[in-house]
Amino acid sequence: MTATAPAGEALWSRCGGCATLLYRKRLRRNLDVCPECGRHTRLAAPERVRQLVDPSSFQPLPDGAVEVDPIGFVDVLPYPHRLTAARADTGLPEAVLCGTATIGRIRCALAVMDFRFLGGSLGCAVGELITRTAEQALDAGLPLILVTASGGARMQEGALSLMQMATVSQAIAALREAGLLTVSVLTDPTYGGVAASFATCTDLVLAESGARMGFAGPRVIRQVTGRNLPEGFQTAEFLLRHGQVDMVVPRHALRARLVALLAAAGGGRRAAVRSGVPARPSAASRPAGRPPDPPPVEAETPRDAWETVRLARHLRRPTTLDYLETAFDGFTELHGDRLGGDCPAVVGGLARLDGRHLMVIGHQKGHTNAELMARNFGMATPAGHRKALRLMRLAARLGLPVVTLVDTPGADPGIDAEEHGQAAAIAENILALSVLPTPVVAVVTGEGGSGGALALAVADRVLMLQHAVYSVISPEGCAAILWPGRTAAPQAARALRLTAPDLCRLGIVDEVVPEPAGSAADDLEASARAVREAVLANLLPLLDVPVATLVQHRRRRFRRFGAARAVVRAGAR
Repeated sequence: MTATAPAGEALWSRCGGCATLLYRKRLRRNLDVCPECGRHTRLAAPERVRQLVDPSSFQPLPDGAVEVDPIGFVDVLPYPHRLTAARADTGLPEAVLCGTATIGRIRCALAVMDFRFLGGSLGCAVGELITRTAEQALDAGLPLILVTASGGARMQEGALSLMQMATVSQAIAALREAGLLTVSVLTDPTYGGVAASFATCTDLVLAESGARMGFAGPRVIRQVTGRNLPEGFQTAEFLLRHGQVDMVVPRHALRARLVALLAAAGGGRRAAVRSGVPARPSAASRPAGRPPDPPPVEAETPRDAWETVRLARHLRRPTTLDYLETAFDGFTELHGDRLGGDCPAVVGGLARLDGRHLMVIGHQKGHTNAELMARNFGMATPAGHRKALRLMRLAARLGLPVVTLVDTPGADPGIDAEEHGQAAAIAENILALSVLPTPVVAVVTGEGGSGGALALAVADRVLMLQHAVYSVISPEGCAAILWPGRTAAPQAARALRLTAPDLCRLGIVDEVVPEPAGSAADDLEASARAVREAVLANLLPLLDVPVATLVQHRRRRFRRFGAARAVVRAGAR
């Protein structure tokens, strides 16, 4: 199937996937996606722009492409002849269409590659056009969206085409340093120098359904290795499983997803400062300083510590995804650590809360044995910690606050985790959170187990649900080390002082969030309301605190735990 419908073309087209004969007008109405098998046809850059941006909003770059033939390359034809033919065939001056537009009324800079033009290859003119677009975005304080479709660097321009990988990547780095969102949309195909540079060094990487991406193409890999490739190799779904992209999006949902991401980036502190529009109510409209006193926890007979442990582990207890669906107003999940993994025990992404955009990251367990196994029982691997770290740093660049939901028996203790640097991954998270230049609120919703919990809980405010637990070691582990056997776990639970009231008295937890009668497992909606209210009450005052003060107070908060007398006094209180 061809991507566009020029005048005089046939009325029917045969799908390259399922071989179904399709009426072209129907195919156009379906955004050039086969209605029978879902195959996404390659789009020309002008058609892609029409599908994504608001009508009549696209303004091309004021300067066109510069014609270059830097090395006088000739194969069967001189290089200038090939350029002339490509321009005649596509109606474009080069392999990328650049400009500014609005998407969902949000202004952005846009660079859309066109595979029809010499395979979407990256040459000096293409690199210059994309770099100018990024510079225009920087000058105007706009997010940048790149839609890639390329076979790689343009061979006809020699090493100069290779240099464009660095040139464009530097321009994207400047946007990231300025706190401006950069988004790459991988379409089919994206290979070579484009894949190894600006297509994958943006803040967010989306892949359109059916897209393929990699450094070397499948044919080259087979020739070099002599091996058969796994099913679905380098496809969008393969990339998602291996932590290389944040999400896979079908074409009909791509525009809406971009609108949501752009809106989230526009809600950050830095974006608000650039535009001169306050991102949130001023301090005068709400109490400054410390959060208001939390609602009193409903009086009841104190539960035994071991009973609390069992409640914290209850299969029906709400998970992070449950809270994201109920306590927050919207959630867009982001995937992958960009190093080859996407740990299912950690979920994170952009969310909204009372009209404010934020980054939410949490451990994910499940409600059935199958779900628990699929999520590794909420025990994060190094890939999970690195995914969380990537999202924290992205939030800081965009000026978004971070909310973490802690529910893990501990970090993954497996051999693979050790081989991939589990200790270093946890240490890096703790270090990064200690100096993260954006507000952080942590909520222990179930189990807070050891360093795996602390990796998400170095925060300005640490909250804890009434029947959650937070401990240096599990009661069973403590009993195995210090008592004759695991049967002493209930005794160890009492000795560890791991309940919310205990930790509040020690000053480790700032507030206990009340649970409904019974426990959170008995009423998801009531638990979600309590978490929502507690997060808002603790987050809002932090939003007006200068970054330097915020980080200083956070570091002091954790420094005081090193002073034995202070801890003893806190315990006495």
